[in-house]
Amino acid sequence: MNKPQSFFHLHLISDATGETLLAAGRAASAQYKDARAIEHIYPLVRTEKQLMKVFDDIDEEPGIVLYTVVDHHLAAIIDSRCAEMGLPCVSVLEPVLTVFQSYLGAPAGRRVGAQHVLDAQYFRRIDALNFTMEHDDGQLPSDMEQADVVLIGISRTSKTPTSIYLANRGIKTANIPIVLGVPVPESLVQAEKPLVVGLIATAERISQVRQNRILGTTMAFEAQDYVDRAAIAEELAYARQICTRHNWPMIDVSRRSIEETAAAIVALRNKSR
Repeated sequence: MNKPQSFFHLHLISDATGETLLAAGRAASAQYKDARAIEHIYPLVRTEKQLMKVFDDIDEEPGIVLYTVVDHHLAAIIDSRCAEMGLPCVSVLEPVLTVFQSYLGAPAGRRVGAQHVLDAQYFRRIDALNFTMEHDDGQLPSDMEQADVVLIGISRTSKTPTSIYLANRGIKTANIPIVLGVPVPESLVQAEKPLVVGLIATAERISQVRQNRILGTTMAFEAQDYVDRAAIAEELAYARQICTRHNWPMIDVSRRSIEETAAAIVALRNKSR
């Protein structure tokens, strides 16, 4: 018998955007399938006054406190207040900084939001995102040689969200839909620079995802063909045939998250270099 799901409050205090903290908190809470975190996110907390307001909220809904605050004074206040309230709290970055300091023999610079500075890497990510949005769903196929990665696949194989995720890592990603009986653009076949990856899934999984797509479509839309598993299996066979013919690697996304698919693509890209 399944246990009833319980809930707990998870308070995330950050002196920057909170993205690192949120990822760590969700990774930990995901390990507890019978307990769901109610997230309270407090970004850009950089003064004692702001911190006091945060603890007013925590006092009303006590729970686990995680924080990424580089200022020693503010960190000490968080530790002290949590101890007074009897709440568990962890500085997520501090153990990592301690290891870095021990190995590098120098203390951290303690710069708030240092990972978000407007440097060359930041602008490379923006450039990649612009490129990806302009080359979504088969747009501008003549530009394939400019891409770092090109994702191909039939409808509902997560090409667009995976492309955007990769772009946020600075990888220029285009995606091209595979339509049964329609050859892929010759510009893609001739391209030498990009890694071309085919995204596939089971017919059952794609049919399930496509069921949600049917809502809100036009009168002329052939819904039955779109979700029919036999038709989808034929589309997938055609996609596999294209990838095999051109020796393009394939990734089954049936049970993968967007992050896991992107990680597999990055690994392929590193091997192909």
